[in-house]
Amino acid sequence: MKIRTIKALALVASIVCCASLATAEVSEKDFERAIEKYLQSDKGKETVGETVKDYFQSLQQRARKEQQAKAEAEMENQFKNPVNINAGKSPVKGPENARVTIIEFTDFQCPYCSKANQTVEQILKAYPKDVKVVLKNLPLPFHKEAKPAALAALAAGEQGKFWEMHDKLFENQKSLGKDFYKKAAKDLGLDVAKFEKDMKSKELEKQVDEDAALAKKHGIQGTPGFFVNGVAVKGAYPVDHFKKIIDRWLSESKKG
Repeated sequence: MKIRTIKALALVASIVCCASLATAEVSEKDFERAIEKYLQSDKGKETVGETVKDYFQSLQQRARKEQQAKAEAEMENQFKNPVNINAGKSPVKGPENARVTIIEFTDFQCPYCSKANQTVEQILKAYPKDVKVVLKNLPLPFHKEAKPAALAALAAGEQGKFWEMHDKLFENQKSLGKDFYKKAAKDLGLDVAKFEKDMKSKELEKQVDEDAALAKKHGIQGTPGFFVNGVAVKGAYPVDHFKKIIDRWLSESKKG
């Protein structure tokens, strides 16, 4: 609908009610003049402004409702048809027999992933017996240290210190680089020579590349990306969003 049309519709009632117009038959030309005159008045400008504002607010509200309905329908479909992703050799945090598994695709240089990491920690504290996290790497091509950082974490994992290195990487995103990885390895008490050798491992590089391919296969283009028992969460959503999905899975597992 054009704004000119909106203005005319919004003003018709006011103009028709004007005493000068209500007492006589109004020609089309007089009607147009009255509209123009009204539009130039302070009251007319105020009315038009409010009308246009209300109109676009109604459009936004309708768009939000449609988007919400679409998202809810998509989530229902995912609960019925969850994505099955195998943990493989990926690092796991949480109880082995957890009823809910979160597959996380992350990039150690991504600021949103750092934020999401805090969310994951809150989730693990809230569900110490029911949730475990499987971490997979999705280094984005425009983050030059993302893949080296992923290899550093996996290399530390070869000596049983994956999650410790994982935390150091996220806590020091602006310092990522060869010197930092070596220093972090020393701080964690790793065999630095072995660590540096493992960082160059073709096997670990293949694991990172396979993680990235798996993310792409399942529609994860950016980071962070998650699958909560197969239900996709694309982005750094707040804790409550994850809890809503987790609680539903836990409820359904009790029914089963």
